[in-house]
Amino acid sequence: MKKAIFPGSFDPITNGHADIIKRGVSLFDEIIVAIGVNAEKKYMFSLEERMRFIEETFKDEPKVRVVTYTGLTIDLCKKEKAEFILRGLRNPADFEFEKAIAHANRTMSKIETVFLLTAARTSFISSSIVRDVIRNGGDASKLVPSSVLEK
Repeated sequence: MKKAIFPGSFDPITNGHADIIKRGVSLFDEIIVAIGVNAEKKYMFSLEERMRFIEETFKDEPKVRVVTYTGLTIDLCKKEKAEFILRGLRNPADFEFEKAIAHANRTMSKIETVFLLTAARTSFISSSIVRDVIRNGGDASKLVPSSVLEK
């Protein structure tokens, strides 16, 4: 069984994240969306809300599961018996950042990182842009799944 961990803070999940997950479903038997918990970080949405957003978005997709974790992503991969980390790339800066992490993970484990390029229609979307739009009362309907808008 090919399992992939898709890690992130998902504060909130965006249409870009959702696109990567939907496309990843065709590559893996299971995708575990892993919400990293960082006590030092201030989140707009609670951990429970972020989990609910993702679970609601993928309620009809049995190959997607949501977990939370602290610590290293490779340790979660070992715990979940996942051989892959799934990541989305929007731009060259993402690639350079993700490449360094992938090399570090590969050095410490046998976990492979699989990169998917974001769709052109979602490549500009980031959670920080979404939070700014929401914070300022803008229309985020084209940026996030409907589960986020219901909040």
